[in-house]
Amino acid sequence: MLEASKAFSGFSVDDIQKAKHFYGDKLGLTVSEENGLLSLHLAGGNTVLIYPKPNHTPASFTILNFPVDNIERAVDDLTQKGVRLERYEGKLQTDPKGIFRGGGPLIAWFKDPAGNICSVLEKKAA
Repeated sequence: MLEASKAFSGFSVDDIQKAKHFYGDKLGLTVSEENGLLSLHLAGGNTVLIYPKPNHTPASFTILNFPVDNIERAVDDLTQKGVRLERYEGKLQTDPKGIFRGGGPLIAWFKDPAGNICSVLEKKAA
């Protein structure tokens, strides 16, 4: 029944204009706005819907993962643009730059202005 549907994902924020600035200007994504909603136009033709929600609660999980060729460069670029990388201690301990190097892909997490969690993770060379 839904096999031909071009499904898409979405998440909420508490301030559409802050989200538009963050995803468009800081992350460099193509963002369009229509009827008070944002669409993130991602590589590969994927689209993610961002919608306002007055009683928004940030997601407690990673909502967007951005694969990158070089995590060091990506983290440096994000930091230069004013994006604060999350620091974790304990089992998921990150280094001083905010990169987790404890097994699996190298990954660094950051939050959007609404508190939703995003990540950059290094792709393995083919």
